[in-house]
Amino acid sequence: MSYIIKGKTTDWELVIGLETHIEVLSASKLFSGASADYNPGISPNTQVSMVDCAMPGMLPVLNEYCVEQAIKMGLGLNAEISRHSRFARKQYFYPDLPQGYQISQPADEPPVVGRGWVEIMGDDGAPKKIFIERAHLEQDAGKLKHDVHPTKSFADYNRTGVALLEIVTFLDVKNPENNSYITSPDEAERYLREIREIARALGVSKANMEEGSMRADVNVSVRPVGSTEFRTRTETKNMVSFKFIKSAIEYEARRQIEAYESGGTVSQDTMRYSQSDGTTSVMRSKEDALDYRYFPDPDLLELHIDDEMIERIRRTMPELPAATRARYTDVLGLAEYDAARLTESTDISRWFDAAVGGKKERAKPIANWMISELFAHPENWDEKNAVDTAEPGMPRIIRPSDLADLVDMIAEKVINGKQAKEIFIKMLDGETGTPRDIAEKFGMQQITDTSAIESAVDDVIAKNPAQVEQYRAGKTGLLGFFVGGVMKATGGKANPSVVNELLRKKLN
Repeated sequence: MSYIIKGKTTDWELVIGLETHIEVLSASKLFSGASADYNPGISPNTQVSMVDCAMPGMLPVLNEYCVEQAIKMGLGLNAEISRHSRFARKQYFYPDLPQGYQISQPADEPPVVGRGWVEIMGDDGAPKKIFIERAHLEQDAGKLKHDVHPTKSFADYNRTGVALLEIVTFLDVKNPENNSYITSPDEAERYLREIREIARALGVSKANMEEGSMRADVNVSVRPVGSTEFRTRTETKNMVSFKFIKSAIEYEARRQIEAYESGGTVSQDTMRYSQSDGTTSVMRSKEDALDYRYFPDPDLLELHIDDEMIERIRRTMPELPAATRARYTDVLGLAEYDAARLTESTDISRWFDAAVGGKKERAKPIANWMISELFAHPENWDEKNAVDTAEPGMPRIIRPSDLADLVDMIAEKVINGKQAKEIFIKMLDGETGTPRDIAEKFGMQQITDTSAIESAVDDVIAKNPAQVEQYRAGKTGLLGFFVGGVMKATGGKANPSVVNELLRKKLN
């Protein structure tokens, strides 16, 4: 179902564009040899070179590895890779930009990555392609700190010059019938999550919104349902939370609708988002490309990429999230929801694959255990590197082999479902050893010996003649009474299916 906003006079729909910035994982910055590691524990302004500060006579040198990372991401976006592109100086002044310009790639020339697409689940539950217009390399800016001094702000340039890849969604204004774009807050989140997981799977970026290595500028416009015109859009800058992005879209859409329905207009502005009350407000008038006065960077040569380089990078690429989901549904028989949950991160899907171990029959029960149990106890499993035991005093960490053992034991009828849950709880409580070790230690092995179970069945039937007569008279619901008696007599160890089969045979 389409996402529709009810107005006072008409129904409205959303047109959403996203400019996603991901920081490229590399040892050094895009145009200098300074370290690209600027984590919070590093002192301010200690990872800055003379090039980053644009000192006189300092020449930038393009980091080839960052280009390779951009190409890899482009291939992950099913995009064209430009054979020729160049860098330009984007002119603007802000205290976090020591050069007074940003080295980027101009919008009117081919970037490293051209047209592409990613597939998400649309609001109607069907697959939906979201088109990519371009992805270009540029420098990141520094970081301003406003909470260090009551009257002063400070600039930390450690992040300055770190490579950014900006991924821009595509809207075909001239041919609206060709469009497939984001039309709801939920689709925006699903698109960003897909970009994040592709980047992580490829090792291109940490793509962590919490630490700022993934950020999004959100473009929003509204129009009456059924209209094909594209109205004026606004851009909300530097969003670093899925929750806040959805909130900003919802508020900005409502703000624009109220403006139109009251007879007003919407201007092309750059907005800021307030986390405290979920509102947007005008920060400045929206800039166009001309406002930045792009001109080719005289210190950098044109970038040339050949076919051999592209194919070499393609050969190193792992399975991407979309392909993993398809494998889980088509080969392993998982539901689409389960496949989506298990590919929320590359680490989770690798953990799942390790637990399945190539045995298809394990897939569904392991998926169920992971989604219903493991995900509820994040402190007891390490999705990145599961180990047998944790540090002293720390929770026991559950490994893929633990869950594989548990599922195999149920399939082999060594334990039943109830016993499996008890073993799992003991593992959560820190019990060491494999599930088989725990089952043996606490005497949880299931009784599958038919003669031993039959003896208990005969005993329960003999001790309850009244209930036997009632059952044979038609009160078949009493079967549970007899099953309970047998399970009690065997300490809960009898195989329930064998118990049920024997009781039905003897009672009938």
